[in-house]
This record gives sequence, C-alpha cells and structure tokens, in this order.
Amino acid sequence: MKKYIAYCGLDCKKCEARIATVNNDDALRENVAKLWSKLNGIAITPDMIHCTGCRIDGVKTVYSDALCPIRKCAAGKKLASCGKCEECKSCEKLGAILQNSEEARRDPKA
Repeated sequence: MKKYIAYCGLDCKKCEARIATVNNDDALRENVAKLWSKLNGIAITPDMIHCTGCRIDGVKTVYSDALCPIRKCAAGKKLASCGKCEECKSCEKLGAILQNSEEARRDPKA
C-alpha cells in the first residue's frame, strides 16, 4: 500500500497541510488554517498546520495525531487502511469521508 494514503483512503500527497509542511510554506499554512477554521467551526492557527502524513513517521496536526477517530481505530486494529476492515462499509467514523470522496473509496495497491 502506498505510504501516503491515509487510513481513511485520502491521499496525503494532495493535502495542503502536508504540502505546506514539506515546502515550509507559511502563506499556505495561513490559508489552510483559515479554511479549516471555517469548515470546522473552531480556531485553527497556522502554527497548527504541520503534518507529514497520517501513516508517515514525523510531525502530525493535532487532530491527526490525537483526535482523529479514524486514525485511532485503524492504528489500534493494526490495519494498513480502513479498506482492510470488515466493518468498513458500515463504519460511522468513516462514513462522511466515503460519502464525500470518490478517492477514499478506492483501495490503493502497493
């Protein structure tokens, strides 16, 4: 499995938080923080936008590191992705991602 595919199936290489981290792009961090603050209804600051990827060693956003129920569940079950879980199609944690992202519904191959 591709290491940049998150447990939920999203591609971390396309994530603006990861792109900002890899390129040390403070302007992009600021844009991501504003967008995520609006989408989530909470204050997210540019200094919170540091992430190398969900399944990659390295820095994570606070949400990804400590709060994401999808990441916690899959890692706890020692699964490479949610797609390997028997409960995947009925999982409430994963539901919104699968409903809104065709990309996440694909099962990436190694």
